[in-house]
Amino acid sequence: MKIILRQDHTTLGKIGDVVEVKDGYARNYLLPRRIAYLATKGSLNALEEEKRQLGLHSQKELHQAEKLAADIEKLSITLKVKVGEDEKLFGSVTSQMIADALKEKGISMDKRIIELDEPIKALGIYTVNVKLHANVSGKVKVWVVRE
Repeated sequence: MKIILRQDHTTLGKIGDVVEVKDGYARNYLLPRRIAYLATKGSLNALEEEKRQLGLHSQKELHQAEKLAADIEKLSITLKVKVGEDEKLFGSVTSQMIADALKEKGISMDKRIIELDEPIKALGIYTVNVKLHANVSGKVKVWVVRE
């Protein structure tokens, strides 16, 4: 049976590929899970429309990520932490703490997109990378100061 893939599949191919698979595999697995369409003229047109919509959506996301990256570059965050002897922190500065500080500045984001190379365990100024999109990253300056 010939099918058209609606999404990337590790063994079958990329979006839009027309592939030949066994009838049972297509009917029982690929079609119910909306991984593929039957290869008909109408489904080819539907797939082209989905690709166009996906392209417009990804362009919009990319533009928003670039705008957010420019806004983040301008920010500087100050985190007040408790320190012990030798200016060492009790614990460390986490990505959640940075996300909360950004939220106070009006930028809400998930802590998982904040990339800390290593835990921050000393006072100082750090530049932290924020992965906003597959192609867009922003850097935020984090000041870790004594409470």
